[in-house]
Amino acid sequence: MLKLLLLFAGLLLSWPKIGIAQTHLVHSNSGTSSSQLAIWAAKDLNLFAKYRLDADLVFISGGARGMQALIGGSTQAADSDGVAPIHAILRGGDAVIVAGLNNKTLFKFVTQKEITDPSQLRRKKIGIANFGGSNEFAVVLALKEWNIQKDAVTLVAAGGSAMRLAAMEKKALDATVLPYDQVAAATRAGMRMLADMPNLVPNFPDKVITMRRSFVQKERDTAKRFLQAVSEAIYQVSISPEKGMAVLKKRLGIKDPKIIEENYNIYGRIFAFPPRVGRKGLEGVLEQVQQQTGEAKSEFELGRFLDESIIDELEREGFFKKIVKDSSK
Repeated sequence: MLKLLLLFAGLLLSWPKIGIAQTHLVHSNSGTSSSQLAIWAAKDLNLFAKYRLDADLVFISGGARGMQALIGGSTQAADSDGVAPIHAILRGGDAVIVAGLNNKTLFKFVTQKEITDPSQLRRKKIGIANFGGSNEFAVVLALKEWNIQKDAVTLVAAGGSAMRLAAMEKKALDATVLPYDQVAAATRAGMRMLADMPNLVPNFPDKVITMRRSFVQKERDTAKRFLQAVSEAIYQVSISPEKGMAVLKKRLGIKDPKIIEENYNIYGRIFAFPPRVGRKGLEGVLEQVQQQTGEAKSEFELGRFLDESIIDELEREGFFKKIVKDSSK
C-alpha cells in the first residue's frame, strides 16, 4: 500500500509537466547582434517552456521581411525596429505593436577616416540594411540634424551590419550606421566614429514586438504567455550578469570573456521593464512617416499601431512586481 501511495504521489508531482501541453509559436528576429539578448534569454533560460510555450526562434533579415512573414502567418511574433510595423500597418497589414524592448537606437554613425565632418557626406554612398527600416530612418534623422537633404547622398541597401562593415572595409561604402557591439571592429579597421546616434536621436523605438492583431484577439492567452516569458528574461539578464553573459557566449560563439563582458555592459540593461514602447520615440517616428508619405494625420492615431493591453493586464495583476519579489528570494 505504501508503495502504491508513493507512486501515486510521484504521478501527481509530475502531472503539471506531462499533463499540460506546450503551445507552439514561431518568433522571428531581425538581428543577430547582442541586441537580441532578451529574446535569446527567454529561450536559453527555459522561460518560454516555463510559460508553456514551445517557441522556435528564426532569423529573418530586415524588418520588412519579418513583417511579411508575420502577416502571412508563417510566424506569430516578430521583433524589429518600430518603423517596419508602421509601414506594414499603413499598407493594410494585420499587425500591431504589443510591446517594446529597447527605446533608444544603439548605433554609431561610421565613416571612412577621411570624412571628418558631416558636411563631407554630400554625394557620398551611405549603407543601410534595407529601405524602410531603422537604418534608413536613423540615417535620415541624422542628416536632418546636420541640415543635409536626403537627396544629397546616395543610400545603398547593403544588407546586415556584418555585410555593411565588410563593404566599408573594401571602401565600397563611404559611411553607414553600425550597432555598438561592432564599433570596435570598425575602429580597428581605421574607420571614424562620426556620431553617437543616441545623442542625435535620444528617443527611438529601436526594437519592438509585433503580432497580428487578429492573433492577439483570438490567441490572447498565448500572446500573454509569450510576453510573460520575455519580461522575465529581461529582468533576469538585467540583475544577473552571469546569466546574460552565458547566453551571449552561446549565441555569439565568442570565447573571449572580455568581449562577452563588453557586449553585456552595452546590452544587458537596455531593455524596458515592463516592456513598454516609449511614447515619445514612437510618436516621433509616426510624425516623420506622416511627413514622408503625405498622408492625413488622422491616419496616424497611436491606437492604430500600438496595443499594450496585455502589458496593462499583467501590470494590474501584479506580474512584474512578482518577478522582482521572486528574484529577491
